[in-house]
Amino acid sequence: MANRRIDVHHHVSPPSFIPAITRAGFDYPAFRTWTVEQSLADMDKGGVATSIISLPHPVKVWEGDRAAGRGLAREWNEFSTRLAQDHPGRFGLFASLPVLDIEGSLREIEYALDTLRADGISLMTNIGDKWLGDPHYDPIFAELDRRKAVLYTHPIAPNCCANVLPGVNDSVIEFATDTSRAIARLLFGGAAAKFPNIKFIFSHSGGTMPFLVERYETAPIIDTRLADKVPAGVRHYLTRFHYDIAQAAHGGALAALTRLVAASQILFGTDFPFRTAADHAAMLAEFGFPADDLRAIESGNAQRLMPRWKG
Repeated sequence: MANRRIDVHHHVSPPSFIPAITRAGFDYPAFRTWTVEQSLADMDKGGVATSIISLPHPVKVWEGDRAAGRGLAREWNEFSTRLAQDHPGRFGLFASLPVLDIEGSLREIEYALDTLRADGISLMTNIGDKWLGDPHYDPIFAELDRRKAVLYTHPIAPNCCANVLPGVNDSVIEFATDTSRAIARLLFGGAAAKFPNIKFIFSHSGGTMPFLVERYETAPIIDTRLADKVPAGVRHYLTRFHYDIAQAAHGGALAALTRLVAASQILFGTDFPFRTAADHAAMLAEFGFPADDLRAIESGNAQRLMPRWKG
């Protein structure tokens, strides 16, 4: 099988990433043994031509010393860029930002997009319980909107809701839920309408949002103060966002997502090293998309968002 897919949800582990997240009180065992050879082997087995790499940043890594935060973001972005240069055509980059530091973030956007030629920017769904759409992000969003940039988002458990269920990892429930919180904040805080040129990508088929869409749509009816925040209507914005299918390519998730959005808004993703490309390719095939839609999901939609990966 010739490589053809583009994976927009693929994680790597720069050398300083494990020490940084360990100091912050987090542990990702899968990253401790990560190698680029593992990434390439999984991509080849699953028919992935290119993976756009990113880091699922724990919130506390960015707290405290601004200089250290800027240094880590720069180091990780340059590591990923070298990885792409060492393996031409195999890797792109959604660049990291020291997001609690607005000035540092704006500098890193300029460097990442203009010098490193990153494919877009990566942000978590929340930082310090400030969800995407909070006014904190306005300067970042204004710059990304001006550039018509791709903004890839990755969930993380918020301070309010971490370790709620003893013995159950936060990724089991809270990650999908926090994607839904971030989408709600973007809608009902007005940012989705205010920054229409940002090309948002949400992980995991939109989290729990497709199952809650009726509540999203009735929210401005119940509380009419929200109506001005979504002047084109809730569904207008939801159907313009993009969604990757990492860890949500099973029939239930895809059935809900495809009742809400067109195939043009769905992207192939794997969440490597936590899952594999072959798993996701098989689940997409099992779902039974028409051939044209399947090609769009596996590569065409990503090529439209990031034209350098065409051909």
